[in-house]
Amino acid sequence: MTPLRQRLAAPEPLLAPGVYDAFSALLAEQAGFEALYLSGASVAYTALGRSDVGLTTATEVADVLARISERVKTPVIVDADTGFGNALNVQRTVRAFERAGAAMIQLEDQTFPKRCGHLQGKGVVPAAEMCGKLRAALDARTSRETLILARTDALAVEGIEAAFERAEAYLACGVDALFIEALRTHEQMRSACHRFAHRAPLLANMVEGGQTPLASAGELGAIGFRIVIFPGGTVRALAHTLAGYFASLKQHGSTTPWREHMLNFDGLNAVIGTPQLLEAGKRYDGAAGSG
Repeated sequence: MTPLRQRLAAPEPLLAPGVYDAFSALLAEQAGFEALYLSGASVAYTALGRSDVGLTTATEVADVLARISERVKTPVIVDADTGFGNALNVQRTVRAFERAGAAMIQLEDQTFPKRCGHLQGKGVVPAAEMCGKLRAALDARTSRETLILARTDALAVEGIEAAFERAEAYLACGVDALFIEALRTHEQMRSACHRFAHRAPLLANMVEGGQTPLASAGELGAIGFRIVIFPGGTVRALAHTLAGYFASLKQHGSTTPWREHMLNFDGLNAVIGTPQLLEAGKRYDGAAGSG
């Protein structure tokens, strides 16, 4: 698997789907994606059945990340929210996420408790405070191959120019990539790329029904974005599918009407590698090694 820093130097934009556990990460890897995005919102949705309003903890996200990293080899970009506290908390978060296998760690400048970047009512900390947190993150990583992504949510609070000024300050701290959240128009997206894309990889966040106009990875790459994420689309698709499945099961008392939309027992075992796992276990079978 290509290291993330090397992949970001390639001409094509990097498309990363949102994942929320080892199973979704495995399916995304099998689909051929070159990177995955562990969405903090999706962890809240699936682990807690709650909204993305700062309820998850660093430990919960690190646990999910570690299980993903154990199962797949694809680089994972992980959402670390605000770092879960001040600069010292940020350092602890970075060390924990790096141990758990993060290829890139995203930190944002929201106040705590944070909320989804496409919800109303956000607040941001002073730019100087965020710069301190970013420097702390850079100092905490043990490898330069663990990339730090700085996100600003200032556009909704202070306006586009203030968001750009914050991005300038964060870039000056030495971060590896930038994320200006919830750009509202194609013009703002082009302006962000014109100002920053030639200096650092710029991330575009595609949220179905969110503030930013939806576009394909190819369209976004053409104007300068280097990373394109669809962080919550996986869970939104899952919610739609499961709602239909449960409604059908409740109505019919059987999965028969839904069978064409499902894997059977052997099909699922093939996806998760059950035959290979059982074969590997034979090497440790006491009966096989006796005599």
